[in-house]
Amino acid sequence: MQKELILVVDDDPQITSFLKRYLEKQGYNVECASDGREMQAVLDRKKVDLVILDIGLPGKSGLDITRDIRRDSNLPILVLSGSSETFDRVVGLEFGADDYMVKPYEPRELLARVRTILRRAKPAEQVSAKAILYQFDNWSVNQNERSLSRIDSGEVEPLTTTEFEILYMFVTNPHTVFNRNQLLDAARGRESFAGDRAIDVHIMRLRKKLESGPDGGEYIKTIHGIGYSFIATVNKVSA
Repeated sequence: MQKELILVVDDDPQITSFLKRYLEKQGYNVECASDGREMQAVLDRKKVDLVILDIGLPGKSGLDITRDIRRDSNLPILVLSGSSETFDRVVGLEFGADDYMVKPYEPRELLARVRTILRRAKPAEQVSAKAILYQFDNWSVNQNERSLSRIDSGEVEPLTTTEFEILYMFVTNPHTVFNRNQLLDAARGRESFAGDRAIDVHIMRLRKKLESGPDGGEYIKTIHGIGYSFIATVNKVSA
């Protein structure tokens, strides 16, 4: 079985050296880069499964790099930052990061986040030749391909790993009210922690991508004081 490749991007050689040794001991292949230019050189020549990206890079910032990657790719991104400010975390998620951790971090927690992101990014094993689709209005969610596309044109709408997990939970449980912790648990696994408002950012990004819903309203309805509910009529079909 081929090892998954993680690209660590940080301008601190002590951090990249430590993460390389630590993650390789856990069974991963690891490449390192000190800035966006070196990162792109690795991406051009190798298939990377996850990027661990520091925000405070020289030259182009980690946030700008995250935004650039997300324009063209669903490559999973775990952002690292020295700032614990909620604003910085929200901005990182808004720019398309799958997860966000504050330095200093516990290596075992980082490993748990890495494993969760990689597990969620893997396409579901197909139990049959037929794909399972969840369709609402002009949208189709493909369970096997882990994708969202327009029914009329076939155009695929890029989603991060976290966005897909949240949307998949919604379309498989329409008209069900979920609180934030339930949605985070679905998106990240048991490593999520109570009280994390980051789910609001992912919901905001999903709403923008799905555009308007029934009667010009939103597909994802806010249930004040509780959480969110997906209010579209969803049809499950085999393709």
